Amino acid sequence: MHATPTLRLRLLVLVIAVLGVLTAFYTREVNQGVWNGGKAAWWDFHLIDLGLTGWGKAPRQPIAFSHALHAGQYGLDCLYCHSAARVSPQAGVPSLETCIGCHKSATDKPELLKVQDYWQRQEPIPWLRVHTLPLFTRFSHKRHVRVGVACDSCHGQVVQMERVEQVSSLKMGWCVTCHEAQQADKDCLVCHY
Repeated sequence: MHATPTLRLRLLVLVIAVLGVLTAFYTREVNQGVWNGGKAAWWDFHLIDLGLTGWGKAPRQPIAFSHALHAGQYGLDCLYCHSAARVSPQAGVPSLETCIGCHKSATDKPELLKVQDYWQRQEPIPWLRVHTLPLFTRFSHKRHVRVGVACDSCHGQVVQMERVEQVSSLKMGWCVTCHEAQQADKDCLVCHY
């Protein structure tokens, strides 16, 4: 079945109208200034995020883990718990053994009791993903860690977060802006392979 010229014209007008509305709401200063005036691709803003990334999300985790306490007050390095970031594309979440290494003593604190309960049942803690990239994009933590990119460059001030949220868009324009500033490779195949 072929579309009639009138139907095609209506679809074209609809697409132009939608793009016009999206353009009207476009802003380069996204995400409370985290963007820092960088170059933006037309899809790099909340209005048409379409759920491709976790931008602005801070899911409730099965255990209320405070990064402000552990990374902030206690000064634990990010790579202590997220050690896979040194050797893998994924930073990953710490193993239950890492958690219980510090939290095996008897306690009456509800969140620590949850950790110990997972340990006794030998079940991994079902952490929820916070930072998400579109499926057509690849990112290697290992590459970035090895060249000395600080974790807070992308993840924000996690040391102040009770509950971690994705503060950076992690979208193409945001990444390209950083690569330009650092004179890093901008070839398409760096992220899309």
